Amino acid sequence: MKILFSPSESKNDNCKEKPFNENTFIFKDLFKFRLKAINEYENYIKNANLKDLEELFGVKKELGNFKGNLKELKTQKAIYLYSGVSYNYLKFNTLDDKSKKYILDNTLIFSNLFGIVRACDNLPFYKFKQGAKIGKFKIENFYKQHFSEALNKYLYDDEILDLRAEFYNKFYIPNKKFSTYKFIKNSKVVSHFAKAYRGILLRLAGEIQARSNKDILKNLPKNLKIKEIQNKGFKEEIILEIID
Repeated sequence: MKILFSPSESKNDNCKEKPFNENTFIFKDLFKFRLKAINEYENYIKNANLKDLEELFGVKKELGNFKGNLKELKTQKAIYLYSGVSYNYLKFNTLDDKSKKYILDNTLIFSNLFGIVRACDNLPFYKFKQGAKIGKFKIENFYKQHFSEALNKYLYDDEILDLRAEFYNKFYIPNKKFSTYKFIKNSKVVSHFAKAYRGILLRLAGEIQARSNKDILKNLPKNLKIKEIQNKGFKEEIILEIID
């Protein structure tokens, strides 16, 4: 089973490994497209005004810290780079080696800037607010156009669990059956806590070495209860109720 996962705007800058190159990413033959996206990002930054930079980075302080040449910066594995809510609840560092290996081998993270990467692929520290624009360059459409075919082939023999936020459908939608989750509490869909539970479910998948989504459903945390399962085309949406 392969698991699709979101990045986070929050990141840590503890990057100590060598700069990235075509050999540090999945889909080596598509590296030229990653470079194009990165060049579009960096060229935009060079000419952007203060307001544009604030919108792109999602911050209003120390903007100069995010304007370096990404191709020359040190890196770390993507699973360590991101530090948002999902990753805080994943608690990757506290997993045993077998669980870590499962996640590194089977998780695909959809970076806003670098596109589809494995959890074990190396990325530099960068800032890019979800949904921010790079001028007229529509980066999500760009990655969807150039990477979907390769992803379809890569995922052909695997069951797919999609734990991404809905925004990342703009980058890729599987062309076969896949499972996803929606979380409700008191009959209302939750958003912030959804991030937490996506991290919890990814951790669970690693701990039980999940081979299918059925394995996860059999081992759900006690405060999650299956409310309903809806099938919409290729998507199997499992609605889980959060119980106090």
